[in-house]
Amino acid sequence: MRFLHTSDWHVGKTLKGQSRLDEQAAVLSEIVDIARREDVDAVLIPGDLYETSSPTADAQRLVVHTLIELRKTGAEIITMAGNHDHAATFDAYRPLMAIGGIHVLGHVRPAHDGGVVSFNAKSTGERVNVAVLPFLATRFAVRAAQLLTETPAEHSGAYDQQVRDLIRHLQSGFTPDAVNIMMAHLTITNGQLGGGERTAQTIFDYFVPATAFGSEPHYVALGHLHRRQIMDAACPVHYSGSPIAVDFGEESNRSVVLVVEASPSTPAKVNDVELIGGRRLRTVRGTVAALRAQAAEFGDDYLRVYIEEPTRACLREEVLEVLPNALEVRIDVAFAPDREREAPPDRTDRNPIELFDEFCAERQIQDPRLNSLFAQLLDEITSGQG
Repeated sequence: MRFLHTSDWHVGKTLKGQSRLDEQAAVLSEIVDIARREDVDAVLIPGDLYETSSPTADAQRLVVHTLIELRKTGAEIITMAGNHDHAATFDAYRPLMAIGGIHVLGHVRPAHDGGVVSFNAKSTGERVNVAVLPFLATRFAVRAAQLLTETPAEHSGAYDQQVRDLIRHLQSGFTPDAVNIMMAHLTITNGQLGGGERTAQTIFDYFVPATAFGSEPHYVALGHLHRRQIMDAACPVHYSGSPIAVDFGEESNRSVVLVVEASPSTPAKVNDVELIGGRRLRTVRGTVAALRAQAAEFGDDYLRVYIEEPTRACLREEVLEVLPNALEVRIDVAFAPDREREAPPDRTDRNPIELFDEFCAERQIQDPRLNSLFAQLLDEITSGQG
C-alpha cells in the first residue's frame, strides 16, 4: 500500500504582519494534486494543521476544504491535534468529520476506541493499522498514561517514560499480516529544530528517544519539528517537515511531502516529493546601492534585510522602494551607532526557559521549585490543549 505523510501546515500563520493564506492554499492544493497523482491509500497528517488554537474562519475554511479534497481522492485521511491546535475542538468535530470519512483525534484515545484507525487499502486490500498519538503537554501525560494503560503513573515519572507507556498501549492494536503505522506529534532526542517551532514545547521534558517505538511499526510518521529528517531507530522514523517555511529561521529547509510504500512483509520505501507553492524566505545583506543592483535576483522572495551602512533619515523607505518584499529591515550591528552597541544584548534567539534562568542567575536566585513552577506556567499558557 502507499500513503502520503505531511505535517505542520500552520495554516493562518502570518509573517511580520504579512498574511500568507494564499501561499498556504497553493501549497495545500499542490499536496492534494500529489495525493491524487500518486493514488495513495491514505494521507497521514500528524498535527499542527493550524498556527493557533483559535484559528480564523478563513484558516478553518482552508483546512476543511483541503481535508475534503484529499478525501475525494479516495484516500483515508487521518489527522490529529498538535501543540498549536485545540485538541478539544478537534474532538468536538470528530463525529462530523467521521461521516465524511476523515479520521480526526484531539486527545489520546484507547487503542480499541479510536486510538488505532484500521482500514483495508483500496489498492491492495491489505489491512492497515494506524496508531495515533496526538501532542501531550507534560501535565496531560500522567493523566493519559493512567487512563489508557491502567498502570500507576507516578507524577514524578519522566515524560518520555509516560509516552513510552502510551506507545506500547497503542501498539497493542497492531495485528499480524498488516501494515502497522505509528503517527505522533513529538520531539525525538537529537532531532533538529526547523527554526519556527514553539520552543517551550520542544525542550525541557519533551524529548522522547526514537527507541521508544521499538521495531514493530513498518513506519513512524512524525510531526512537530519543521525540518525534514530521518531519525536513527529500529524502524523507519521520519519527520516530513513543514510544507512551507514559516519563519526566516527556516529559509534553508527543504519543503517536501513523503510518499511511502509499505507491505506487511517488506520495509517501507520513502520518496521525497518537492513542493514549490510557497514563496521563498531569504536573508540578504549589503548597502542600499548593492541591494538595488541585486534586486532582480530576489524575485518575489520575502526578505529579511541587514543594511551595511549607518542609519539615516528615510533609510527604511529607501530600502522598501528598492525591495518592496522586504518584511524586516535592520541595521547590521557593525554599522549601528555606539549607543545601540552599548544596549543590552539581543535575546530574541533565547527561549522563555533560558531567559528565566538568566533572570534568576543575574539576581542570584537558586531555587529549583521556582524553575519548575515557571515551566509549568509556561506550558499552560502556550499549550493549545484544553
